[in-house]
Amino acid sequence: MKTRPIVAALGIVAGMAAAPLVAADNLVQFDGGIGVIPVSSGVGQAAQAEVVNRNIVRGVQPAGQPWVIRVLRATVRAGGAITVDGRGLLLGGGNNIGGNPNNPNVFATLICEAAAPFTERNTNLAGVRLDPNGDFRIDDVLDPAPVDCASPVLLIRNTNLVWFAAGIPKRPELPEPPSGPQILFPIR
Repeated sequence: MKTRPIVAALGIVAGMAAAPLVAADNLVQFDGGIGVIPVSSGVGQAAQAEVVNRNIVRGVQPAGQPWVIRVLRATVRAGGAITVDGRGLLLGGGNNIGGNPNNPNVFATLICEAAAPFTERNTNLAGVRLDPNGDFRIDDVLDPAPVDCASPVLLIRNTNLVWFAAGIPKRPELPEPPSGPQILFPIR
């Protein structure tokens, strides 16, 4: 029968046409992560700073110790559906360095405003359990759902509401550089 190849070809074409629609459904993506450093700066003449500035991100307090994260990827879709995959979220300082005492629960917060007032769009505040090796997966819906997100910040937080890690927004790819030799400076 000749209808099978035609049906198969139509299925392939329909799948290819739907792929951009799935990508267009993504509101914001994150690829890479930054672990928290609780103090952003200190002032003073002595060996110990007299005044320290906490690393507060859009109104959210940092954890009390440095943390590191090996991998963080997240996708937020229109309507607020979010998936976050984190690997290696572990203490980066203190007596328990390289671990995560008590395997805390973590949740995600998306903040889209560049200046106050900030709206915290959260996954379930009960969070998901952080594995002993620092791995976690969040598959949830943000509340409230974002309509758009011009200045995205994604924070991974614990149930004490402090942040441990932040996502790095995925930027559109830069165009390929031109091929062949390029003269960067005019020769005189």
